[in-house]
Amino acid sequence: MLKRILICIGIGLVVIVIFGAVLYLWDIDRCYKRIQARGTVIPSPYGDIEYTSGGSGPDVLVSHGAGGGYDQGELIVKAVLGDKFHWITPSRFGYLRSTFHSGATWDDQARAYACLLDKLGLKKVAVVALSQGGPSALFFAILFPERVSSLTLISCGVTSSATADQAQANKKGDKLKMIFQYDFLYWTATKLFKKQFMGLMGAPDAVVTNFTIQQRKLTEQLIDYMNPISLRSSGVVLDKTAKMPNERIVAIQAPTLVVHATDDMLQLYHNAEYASSTIPGAKLMRFEGGGHLLMVLEQMAIRPVVQKHIMHNMSK
Repeated sequence: MLKRILICIGIGLVVIVIFGAVLYLWDIDRCYKRIQARGTVIPSPYGDIEYTSGGSGPDVLVSHGAGGGYDQGELIVKAVLGDKFHWITPSRFGYLRSTFHSGATWDDQARAYACLLDKLGLKKVAVVALSQGGPSALFFAILFPERVSSLTLISCGVTSSATADQAQANKKGDKLKMIFQYDFLYWTATKLFKKQFMGLMGAPDAVVTNFTIQQRKLTEQLIDYMNPISLRSSGVVLDKTAKMPNERIVAIQAPTLVVHATDDMLQLYHNAEYASSTIPGAKLMRFEGGGHLLMVLEQMAIRPVVQKHIMHNMSK
């Protein structure tokens, strides 16, 4: 009797493993096909640059966060820009089909943005950045002030820190970096341990528990769009090692809007405080909750403010 039970358990486990493997292979193939179906690649002195663009209206350059690419840029467009703007969403260095160079800096990434805009015939743009897309956006505003009509930083990294809180946030980043190396590991972690993974992404349990259906759908899409993660792992390494802008942001001339949550556990709130106090004339939009998924949780509050900020400064 015991032998029969063990055999049944063994067969059941084999069936589960086979089913899981088939589901993984089907889903990851879908993800590869999704990213290969879109994106234009152009050459530049900084290697290949991949991007997508769309919409009509004022020109906006979108700088995606860690684990992203042009597809995450498009989700940022969907969340905060809508159909009122002509958007350009490049994949940053090491993401998808954009070249990764060992030793590259965010200054280099900013110059690559300028090359892309030159190719597209665009002289001036508004810039919207999310999370670790912040540093290269800041450097673009520093190096090319005449090309930036406004700057919007949503939950962005800005400055380095040696505090205990930052050390804890760095540990979360290190865990994400490890998961971000392998398609199967990332896929499995996000399917089986979704709530824990959201915690690694800087969202407190209270935020995740209180998601609406729409907020959960957008968050799950944001996580799903990081598949296949192996095509983004080089970019994640750069995001973890490149030097933050720090005090150089004092040179930024563009009207700047800083949007951040005080309970962000990945890009700590001191980034927002530093940016708003150091960038001349910067405005801070502070939220008491939302974590690092603030863009999702407070989309309806953030969206009109960002749009107004862009439109108002386009006319100057």
